[in-house]
Amino acid sequence: MTNLPKAELHVHLEGTAPPDLVGRIAARNAMALPERLLGVDGRYRYTDFLDFLRTYDLAASLMRTGQDYRDITYEYLRSCAGAGALYVELTASPDHARLVGLSDEDHLEGIARGIDDARRDTGIEGRILVSAVRNFGVEPALRVARYAAERPHPYVVGFSMAGDEAGFPAGEFAEAFAIAAGAGLGCTIHAGEWAGPESVRAALELPVTRVAHGVRSIEDPALVSELAARGIVLECCPTSNVVLGVYRSYEDHPLPQLRDAGVKVTLGSDDPPYFGATIAGEYAVCAARMGFTEDDLREVTRTAIDAAFCEEDLRMRLRSRV
Repeated sequence: MTNLPKAELHVHLEGTAPPDLVGRIAARNAMALPERLLGVDGRYRYTDFLDFLRTYDLAASLMRTGQDYRDITYEYLRSCAGAGALYVELTASPDHARLVGLSDEDHLEGIARGIDDARRDTGIEGRILVSAVRNFGVEPALRVARYAAERPHPYVVGFSMAGDEAGFPAGEFAEAFAIAAGAGLGCTIHAGEWAGPESVRAALELPVTRVAHGVRSIEDPALVSELAARGIVLECCPTSNVVLGVYRSYEDHPLPQLRDAGVKVTLGSDDPPYFGATIAGEYAVCAARMGFTEDDLREVTRTAIDAAFCEEDLRMRLRSRV
């Protein structure tokens, strides 16, 4: 599976840092690891999805400098390159950086350095999606969208929204998405993970071309048909869904049915060390547990490249490598 070209559109940058790296960053910043962050096994500790969000926020609170973000970006992209990935879109949270006093400029500069260094050393390409956090509220989302729209960065290619979809409906954030889309940024949003198909329907009222997760669309056949007809791309993360209990097993996961119904699908690792996931592992799971052939998986990569928010000349170069 390592030799198969891969592309990843759904991974949260702060969530890529394994406990060892977070520990090194905390030590460099002269900070102690919060007691509740790790279990006795040394892995991130959480009990359910909302508790996972709290653990994620704790780990992110230790990331204080542009150098921290450079290191997180570089180490993740380097690991992806070693697994055959050609391109990764990193979902970064300006809100988390701002909460610890890091400016938007220093935040993005650190990530960009990590992308540049990883390209130099491995040839992998990376781009950035700036993400608002639903449960932080509407005003912070507007701030993130306005910043991305008014101060363009060559590596910032999209706008996303994560967090508690069940408690914070998509429609509340329509203005933020309008600002981002109006500035030419690609748009995606988490929906159909912890809320049902109605969450995906609400997302489709926004100017999005992709939906992060979206798998619970399977509960509404008319919605599945609409996704296929409109060419909406789902950023699927099977391991995350199984570990968090959205589905009991890989065999229960609806990814194959969605694909068979004509919905465009891609693969992502979401928050890799929290779920024991990797981008190579997601491809392997689809081959071993979901009936995908090597040709099917190459098509998944092509779909991801076609759906990427990057510049067209890069897309063409990536496509030629698949």
